[in-house]
Amino acid sequence: MDLHIKDQLFVVCGATSGFGNAVLNNLIGDGAKVIAIARGQEQLDKLIQAHPNSIEVLCGDITLSETIQLLLDKIGNRKLSGAFINAGGPPAMKTLETKLDDWDNAYHQLLRWKVELTQALVPLMMKEKYGRMVFLESASVKQPIDNLVLSTSLRLSVVGFIKTLSQEIAESGVTLNIVGPGYHETPAINRLLDKKAEQENISSEEAKNKIASGIKMKRMGNPEDLGQLATWLLAPSSGYITGQTISVDGGQILGIHG
Repeated sequence: MDLHIKDQLFVVCGATSGFGNAVLNNLIGDGAKVIAIARGQEQLDKLIQAHPNSIEVLCGDITLSETIQLLLDKIGNRKLSGAFINAGGPPAMKTLETKLDDWDNAYHQLLRWKVELTQALVPLMMKEKYGRMVFLESASVKQPIDNLVLSTSLRLSVVGFIKTLSQEIAESGVTLNIVGPGYHETPAINRLLDKKAEQENISSEEAKNKIASGIKMKRMGNPEDLGQLATWLLAPSSGYITGQTISVDGGQILGIHG
């Protein structure tokens, strides 16, 4: 399927692994140009070697204001067609295990930088009367997942922020949507497996099998499953979809509106 994004410029956060890497590969596969952001220079260098004509890189922590400014400098006066917004989450904890410092840190990890980055990128897109932003959050915003109280609570704030902004700028040609993964085979799952293994005194592999058995499809997802959807949401053909939170969870969410 031709997504009509050849030579268009996109930003992909967390581009060297997991969902970010899946989105990056799909964008490049359709001929797009990508500014790849990650914290590891070695892995970014490997991306450049693999795709020398398609990728620019920015090594830094996207949750920091200085990295956001470096990104804006790199974009310059070019037209930005879309951005995949993605970064790691806070520790896996139950509510009564948390301290107020954990909530402060979660606010910085999950919400504050997304507001700053969105307020920087959306005006650039509105100027061109076109743009796509896709935010990676979690299926837990629709149905809580064990040990993810920090992630669930602050990601719900992101949902409220994006839903509100999408309505405010609905006529602009810029769309904003959220994808909410359930359990997937990515490095991010390890913190949940380790926590469950600790709580139940079992191995991480046993924890993984128990989680998978509780999913309707009886398996965890592949990042590519979400990557293809997110890439389509970054393309022109998704133009009548905005303000939505779409679950990618193997049927895990039981609610009618999951």
